[in-house]
Amino acid sequence: MNVKFLDIKKINASYGKPLQDAIMSTIDNGWFVHGKSYNDFISEFSDFNGVRHCIGVGNGLDALSLVLMAWKSLYSWDDNSEVIVPANTFIATILAISRAGLKPVFCDVRDDNGLMDVDDAESKIASSTKVLLPVHLYGNICDMNRINDLAFKNGLKVLEDACQSHGALYKGKRAGSLGHAAAFSFYPGKNLGALGDGGAVTTDDDNLYMLIEKMSNYGQSSKYVHEVKGVNSRLDDVQAAVLSVKLKTLDEYNDRRKAIGKMYSERIKNPNVRVYPQYDCDSNVFHIYPLRCKNRDMVQARLAMKGIQTLIHYPCPPHKQKAYKEFSDAVLPNSEKWANEELSLPISPVMTDEEVGYVIDSINDL
Repeated sequence: MNVKFLDIKKINASYGKPLQDAIMSTIDNGWFVHGKSYNDFISEFSDFNGVRHCIGVGNGLDALSLVLMAWKSLYSWDDNSEVIVPANTFIATILAISRAGLKPVFCDVRDDNGLMDVDDAESKIASSTKVLLPVHLYGNICDMNRINDLAFKNGLKVLEDACQSHGALYKGKRAGSLGHAAAFSFYPGKNLGALGDGGAVTTDDDNLYMLIEKMSNYGQSSKYVHEVKGVNSRLDDVQAAVLSVKLKTLDEYNDRRKAIGKMYSERIKNPNVRVYPQYDCDSNVFHIYPLRCKNRDMVQARLAMKGIQTLIHYPCPPHKQKAYKEFSDAVLPNSEKWANEELSLPISPVMTDEEVGYVIDSINDL
């Protein structure tokens, strides 16, 4: 049996004619930037997440960057202002901080689930700290009650990196509604994926919304009236139409991912690997299922011999990247363990029980 890590072609085929009709309707409409399909989707995504505002942008990096850039402008932060961010994340989270002219301050992550260690984040707060940036990695939600309490106590903003957690629930609220603002990516492999790049910002903050709406569209308040120095970062209408179709089944498809994640956590019994903690399975939408194994290369090679495709997220943490060599001496042991031990198993809404069972049996037989 061959088990793909993520069969995007099969996922897109599962939407059938509605996906094709949505694309053709947008083409026939003839309005491809900030048209009807765009406006429909941002309204739907706002309602879905339980927030007042959504701005569609070019990608997840832009979404993160625009929030930080807008806050810097609104509150007159200087270039020494700091953002506390976990070191176990994709590089885009850190690039957004640099792009906004702010300074990343790395905190460690929890050993059990790889998410922000709130105690360590608290120890990094200084007079120059302005933002806490929790990353809902793998589709799981950070400890947002503690993070929001910490932010309130210290007068900080909270920006959710929700690029891997579309639709996830935390105490009855969606990812994207749990801080002052949130950033999403709609990269094709995401739980809510476009047919190209795309992203969004969600917020209840009217002033932030109005500024990002301008900044993302050349700084325009109206055509040829440029009030701020902006960029061109807009979710196009074809992608918006695709996302509207896929949003309708997001909860259903996430439920399938959660079911697979639970099967992995409950049924993988190999003592040489660590499964994801079962107590985190209910709220987790499992964009990624991260297995932990000290002999990762051997496990990956043996699974490949059995026809099972796996990936690694992320083999080199940001503070060990050449681009951020000034942070290479940072002591972040759990983040480095995750980088050295994480192996991502196949997981998607179109995986069959037979495929899931084959992966489980193959790992147990290693």
